[in-house]
Amino acid sequence: MDSINVRKQDQILMSLVHYFVTKENYSPIYVHGVKDEIWLEKLDGPYRVIRINSNRIFNEEQFKFDQYRIRDILRQIKKKTMSFSINALNINLNADDRVDDRSDNNIDNIKLHELSEIEDNELILDVFPNIKNNLLEDTNGLDLIFNVTKDINAKTERENKRFEKIFSPKKTYLTYIIMALCVVMMIVSYVMAKSSVLDTLTLVNLGANNVLLLRNGEVYRLITYAFLHGGLEHIICNMYSLFVIGPQIESKFGKGRFLTIYLISAVVGGLLSAGFTEYVSVGASGAIFGLLGAMLYFGYRFRLYLKDAIRTRILPVILINIAIGFAVPGIDNACHIGGLIGGFLAAMAVGIPEDNKTKDSTNGIILLLIFIAFLCYIAFIR
Repeated sequence: MDSINVRKQDQILMSLVHYFVTKENYSPIYVHGVKDEIWLEKLDGPYRVIRINSNRIFNEEQFKFDQYRIRDILRQIKKKTMSFSINALNINLNADDRVDDRSDNNIDNIKLHELSEIEDNELILDVFPNIKNNLLEDTNGLDLIFNVTKDINAKTERENKRFEKIFSPKKTYLTYIIMALCVVMMIVSYVMAKSSVLDTLTLVNLGANNVLLLRNGEVYRLITYAFLHGGLEHIICNMYSLFVIGPQIESKFGKGRFLTIYLISAVVGGLLSAGFTEYVSVGASGAIFGLLGAMLYFGYRFRLYLKDAIRTRILPVILINIAIGFAVPGIDNACHIGGLIGGFLAAMAVGIPEDNKTKDSTNGIILLLIFIAFLCYIAFIR
């Protein structure tokens, strides 16, 4: 068979899908109950969602109902991906000329009956200026299907390899080095205290955090306090938490980024603690909360692939631990919250290997510097 007859709408649909997937890096998403329409999504795209519809739209009433369906599906996507707002491009390939393709809230609507009409469509060309030079226009149906399938499969294979690098477990050892340092400092603390109970003076001499000492120029305490602990129960709890979450973040972000996130989280947690209390503070929990913040950022970046992981696993762990901090006396919750925010912003600033986003990294660096400057004002000046 030399050729396959393909409906004009299907040819346009395949050409558009090919362009958006292979050239603009959109990904197909499954929408339950739809037929003869394709939904595409890109988290940082000029349109978060693109819907290409080849169903017939006869009149204005049908168009209004179709808009209602789109808004309903967008609400589901927004809820599932924890997004505040979603803008969409709706391309109708089989709409009657009498149907008004006006925009509706966050939905831009256009009608296409021929691929050549894209050259005159300012709405599409303003957002995707390269589209008219990158559309497949094979007249042979078999060639069109083959080329679209080949290119999308090649793109999918590249994406799968990228995700395999991101999600595959890697060797970790920095977590265990940090744990070992904490244990060594615990032993040193008991030796210096010459007692089974650690006193405040011993912890201060070893580098505990305290706002008055910070203001005296001893800023190194914003790091050293995170390797000290107030007793066996304290260090066992923190080391178990670090043992559970540390290797995951080290594996996902890489060793250099992991260490950067850990230390920045310790500093930010220490600053917020110093801004709200004059007590002596020790413990790795601020840095560990920073790792939870990094996990939250990672889950948010890959929320399309991790499904409900943020809502059902990551957020509950964070909220439960913060609630415990408020309920149990003696816990430095300011340090925990500061570490959490610092870890999230640090993760955004350093980025995820194989998923570097310059815009996100720039925003992360700016927000982190602003947050640290604000905390320095609270701790040192106010």
